[in-house]
Amino acid sequence: MSTTVHMLWGVKDIRVLNSSSTLSSTMATISPLLSVKPTRGLVDEKIQIIVRNVPPRFPVTLHSLFHSEDKDYWEAFGHYTSDNRGTVTGTAHASVGGTYEGTEPMGLLWSMHPAPGSRTGLRLRKMNVLTPMVVHISVYSGHVTEGFSKQSPLATVDIERWYLAPGVRRIDIRDEEVKGTLFIPPGPGPFPGVLDLWGGGGGLVEYRSALLASHGFVSMALEYISTEKNRASNLHIKYFEKAFRIVQEHPLVMKDSVALFGLSLGTSITLHMAAYSKAVSPRCCVCVSGSHVQPINSPFKDVSEKFQENRHKIRFDEEGGVIWKDIMLPIPTDPGLKVDMGRIKCPVILIVGEDDQNLAAVESAEDLTQMMRAAGNEHLLTTFRYPGAGHLIEPPYTPHVRASKFMVHQTGEKVTMLWGGYPKPHASAQEDSWEKILRFLQQHLYPSQDSVPKAKL
Repeated sequence: MSTTVHMLWGVKDIRVLNSSSTLSSTMATISPLLSVKPTRGLVDEKIQIIVRNVPPRFPVTLHSLFHSEDKDYWEAFGHYTSDNRGTVTGTAHASVGGTYEGTEPMGLLWSMHPAPGSRTGLRLRKMNVLTPMVVHISVYSGHVTEGFSKQSPLATVDIERWYLAPGVRRIDIRDEEVKGTLFIPPGPGPFPGVLDLWGGGGGLVEYRSALLASHGFVSMALEYISTEKNRASNLHIKYFEKAFRIVQEHPLVMKDSVALFGLSLGTSITLHMAAYSKAVSPRCCVCVSGSHVQPINSPFKDVSEKFQENRHKIRFDEEGGVIWKDIMLPIPTDPGLKVDMGRIKCPVILIVGEDDQNLAAVESAEDLTQMMRAAGNEHLLTTFRYPGAGHLIEPPYTPHVRASKFMVHQTGEKVTMLWGGYPKPHASAQEDSWEKILRFLQQHLYPSQDSVPKAKL
């Protein structure tokens, strides 16, 4: 076997001559060519995959493989048939089987799932944003469904998927009170700012902030629920106000162009701050898979304690996955148990997965919309609802998991949490909502569209 590698401006072509007896005599006389463009890009950039120089109407399998930071293997594959020119193009040809079907240029990424024999309850998340996700893209002869490691591919290309664009700076924030990570785009600035709040899983999650900085926003990933023993969580509004001011007062940030970005519990905090904080005024808010339901005259930790009070409402699916959404149903009518949405003074974008099994996001969206309509500020709200999408709506092309292992911090209990969602509609929701979120932030945080930087590796 001989291999020739060609590098052409970010397009890697690998030709592999294979005279294995498993291939036809026709295949033994040609050299299949696999190209992927770009081989190095941001995680929200699309790739183009082309297979050339195989026989016309020839069955092939495109396969992706990723070895995670947790040492687990994730894979996806699609079955194709070459056209009359002996070519398969991911942007034009449809997969007829595998982990995805149809014309899905990014199917090899969003449909990834744990390889056979993996641990159960996995969720793929990038924790070290200073390194890329290296994904192996291969093409195999025939329509293969298993045993990829035992077969020789016709050709393989390695691609790098980055959350961090070149020149983005990562700065640890470790003062006496606030713990987080600040990401600053390259260039002289000034830039808009974002305070990035994840949900009840806790810990410091950086990858969304890194990607926001790659698109021109100074973004701070904030840790407010500690996963470390002997370190208290910070769930007082003053903690979030101080974090907001750290972003706002940075010399490269436009002081009046700072947004709040929340997911799940982070959405509850975002809406509370926008409605009640006297110390900070967000220019706009991004709210993903969350709710306005919370005890208003109590610390944020009471939101979690309320969950414990209503544990009798918890349900389980047929595989033992925990369904939390009923805990906050029915949506309370008591104004003391939910954010007064009439107090919101800035634009809000609301992203809702209609198959969210973790929070009553659909019912919450309907109720808060009615509240804003009654208060006369509904014009500030933009809502996007996605049928078939679940709770974990993240940046695009992230593999969907309907359920995964989760630790309930209040009790230390480890469960399998049912997030909801189905692979294709959830993937579509992630792609569409991320595009709308970036456009929303650019519209409300940048003084003019001409000043919006173009993110590229």
